[in-house]
Amino acid sequence: MAFRRGQRVEVFQRSSDESWKSFMDEYIGRHGIVVDPDTSVNDPEALVEVSLEGKGTHRLPQDCLRVLED
Repeated sequence: MAFRRGQRVEVFQRSSDESWKSFMDEYIGRHGIVVDPDTSVNDPEALVEVSLEGKGTHRLPQDCLRVLED
């Protein structure tokens, strides 16, 4: 699935990506908005920049994110 700028997402699970660090476990269950989906690359392995409510903006692996319906 391709993420789009402005989409509301949830960090719903721990990522299997090597970029996932243990401190990121506290992001699980947090909601945020996609800031930079990296659509120019269109690579499912690319990190997605997400602004998480109360936690700032972070680049996260795609396998830990799911789109929330409005």
